[in-house]
Amino acid sequence: MRSIFILIGTILAAAAWGQANHTPQTYCNPINLDYGYTPIPNFSEWGRHRATADPVIVNYNNDYYLFSTNQWGYWWSPDMSNWTFKPRKFLRPWNGDVYDELCAPAVGVVGDTMLVFGSTYTDNFTIWMSTNPKDNEWKPLVDSFEIGGWDPDFFTDSDGRFYMYNGSSNRYPLYGIELDRKTMKPKGTRKELLYLEDWRYGWQRFGEYMDNTFLDPFLEGAHMTKHNGKYYFQFAAPGTEFSGYADGVAVGESPLGPFVKQSDPLSYKPGGFARGAGHGSTFLDKHGHYWHVSTIVLGVKNNFERRLGIWPTYFDQDDIMYSNTAFGDYPHYLPDHSKAGQFTGWMLLNYKKPVSASSTFGAYTANHAVDESMKTYWSASSGKKGEWISTDLGDISTVYALQINYADQDVDSSFLGKMKDIYHQYKILASLDGKKWQTIVDKSGNKTDVPHDYIELGEPVKARYIKLENVHVPSGKFAISGLRIFGKGAKTPPPAVNQFIVMRTEKDKRSAWIKWTPVSEAYAYNIYTGLAPDKLYNCIMVHDANEYYYKAMDSQKPYYFTIEAINENGVSERFPVVKVD
Repeated sequence: MRSIFILIGTILAAAAWGQANHTPQTYCNPINLDYGYTPIPNFSEWGRHRATADPVIVNYNNDYYLFSTNQWGYWWSPDMSNWTFKPRKFLRPWNGDVYDELCAPAVGVVGDTMLVFGSTYTDNFTIWMSTNPKDNEWKPLVDSFEIGGWDPDFFTDSDGRFYMYNGSSNRYPLYGIELDRKTMKPKGTRKELLYLEDWRYGWQRFGEYMDNTFLDPFLEGAHMTKHNGKYYFQFAAPGTEFSGYADGVAVGESPLGPFVKQSDPLSYKPGGFARGAGHGSTFLDKHGHYWHVSTIVLGVKNNFERRLGIWPTYFDQDDIMYSNTAFGDYPHYLPDHSKAGQFTGWMLLNYKKPVSASSTFGAYTANHAVDESMKTYWSASSGKKGEWISTDLGDISTVYALQINYADQDVDSSFLGKMKDIYHQYKILASLDGKKWQTIVDKSGNKTDVPHDYIELGEPVKARYIKLENVHVPSGKFAISGLRIFGKGAKTPPPAVNQFIVMRTEKDKRSAWIKWTPVSEAYAYNIYTGLAPDKLYNCIMVHDANEYYYKAMDSQKPYYFTIEAINENGVSERFPVVKVD
């Protein structure tokens, strides 16, 4: 037995060394950015918190540039894994004390020039230009863009013509207009392009459960993509506060329409750890793969407490545009990998498994760190070095990656805006028996802000117990909303669901009640749905239940459904596809 522990200790030590010299091949949502703390005072009255949303990523000279709401700067990355922040306020002297100068920004590329513009209803915001954004070199292109626009989007067509889209309202439509690319002055008048139709498309209904009738749904977040000669006009609904926040798409033959809506959302993720996939943008990576970046809802300290996620995106043989969000908050391969965008198959190993901790503050108990809810968290009684939380995987398993999601506990008095020189430091230890521990990740010397740190191990590690040990937190207590361990369990995947019923009535064909026999070995289920048996593009992950009320259908179309069971060892076979008229 002693020789086995010596061997495993050697393997663990090698893994720790390998991690320090390893180039990641995967990523995991929510993406790990040094999110700023919202600088808007009335958004902070219930507690200061990290927040951003409404992202745009553009591929510029084979690097990726990410702009989003209220960050006082932007990020760039060579690989979509390691992001470097560039601080800048895109303001002019006459803008005064503006908090949200890049709220829901428009970012476009015209020739060799990147353009950036923030949301405004006035004419005093500047369109900025750069041919060297990596070095943060910018200058005004137009000092005061005369027509403004909230939630704007810039689009350069293949013929060189330039367009802007905008709109954010639960009353007014989205608009589009052509601009003179030399002067940025409008050519003609703006055109009404799209309204919501929540009476038909169930996913556009307002509310967490799409049942809130006191307020109309919001239409916002325009974005244009051209593919195979068609124009894909993307839009967000019904509200950024909800798990069902999604991006839809309408297709046209010209950049100003008319457009025909696709029945189902382009990006939709109402279940799992990272929920919501609305108000985003679509981009091509350097290898020609499409991706969609969008907003994830957190909404604990404020309704607008949000994060970002990136989803692989495709066009099928019929030019239907869709994003794959199944296992969307599990590890996926990065653009430079030969399997770019694909799910790795590394399962969550510690969902609701036993946990222990060095201490607990109030009701923030340790089980909250493994319940797959970003809204709940465990908190130690302090932020001191040596506080720890440990998770028991139940069996000796193969660990490939880990995600450490910090919670903002007790930061109310200290952080507001974009913080500099804050950082997290920690160690991750592994054990076969819960007694003898070896360090597999050592970030005790880290000097970066990593609120959703994702670590892909250089070599997989055999372990039953994983311990996260605090060295330093930026402020407050050591608090974790998700200690997520990914890999392969030691047993077999769960059996398939053997009964699966979808009930859709004539009273409201936007909705259906879905019921299935539970699988005792499963911790979750994926429900797939779509408009054809081979086009089941939307997915809902459901934990700890054997029923689900699905309210996102097009009332005018038949639908198809299937289900698979999930555990730490893999995924079951899918149930035969069910059709409902």
